[in-house]
Amino acid sequence: MGRQRRGRPLDGILLLDKPQGVSSNRALQVAKRLYGAAKAGHTGSLDPLATGVLPLCFGEATKFSQFLLDADKAYESTFMLGVATATGDAEGQVLETVDASHLNEADVASALEAFRGEIEQVPSMYSALKHEGQPLYKLARQGKEVERKARSVVIKRLELRAFRAGSQPEVDIYLECSKGTYVRSIAEDLGKALACGGHVTRLRRTRAGNFGVADCVTLATLEALHANDRIADMDALLLSADAAVEGLPLVRLSASGGFYMRQGQPVQVPNAPCDGMVRVALETGEFLGIGEILDDGRVAPRRLIVTGG
Repeated sequence: MGRQRRGRPLDGILLLDKPQGVSSNRALQVAKRLYGAAKAGHTGSLDPLATGVLPLCFGEATKFSQFLLDADKAYESTFMLGVATATGDAEGQVLETVDASHLNEADVASALEAFRGEIEQVPSMYSALKHEGQPLYKLARQGKEVERKARSVVIKRLELRAFRAGSQPEVDIYLECSKGTYVRSIAEDLGKALACGGHVTRLRRTRAGNFGVADCVTLATLEALHANDRIADMDALLLSADAAVEGLPLVRLSASGGFYMRQGQPVQVPNAPCDGMVRVALETGEFLGIGEILDDGRVAPRRLIVTGG
């Protein structure tokens, strides 16, 4: 018999506005403790420096966290030019400082052109990407450096929103990008393109998939609700597990179809899509999970919600 998890069997998605100076895992553990949840996971790390949208999945919703991890993201960030740091952000040791007062807004706008569309990025040694099971940032803190392969990412939108002149100019940017994009790498590479160095001083994730920062709740709000024993109000902040996959086509099953799918059997669904992954629900609206359209048109279960009993 497996060991029973401690905590409430809570299912749902919390949209957290992660505070600055807190790791994603630390934010997750605080939220998990406040909710008393038995099982929880986040959907991709935000740097401690960064703030903003961090979806947290509880219970059965963790089965669909990959869809949020794979979703496009949007960020607002400030880069400082003329200063290069070891980490590519304001927390790292300063490696070089140069006078970049000759730069103007047109120079930066022109250099940013190279970062739109599909680009290649070499992950920072201070990223959470793993090498032989170890996050790169842990190796970097031990003074180790390993070879990293360049990866393709897509910058779908990149705007220069402000330029503040000076010996170390600051630029505010907005970008929409594919998963796996490192904003600090853009700051570093922009600094190299302008021959002056650069790093991130501010980073805020404003969107993850369909979820925006306006939809989020802060840890401070959760702590205040918990302190006043307003657990029902906390639970009301959770989105249902199917919010993670709301971008998938929806197919509805009869009660008998739902029974067979829960037994692991593919079922025939009228007017289903021809291929791909689908969101599956009963005709009553109850979310069952996700399925995949087979070559013969049936829907096979892939990840299903386990209901308590």
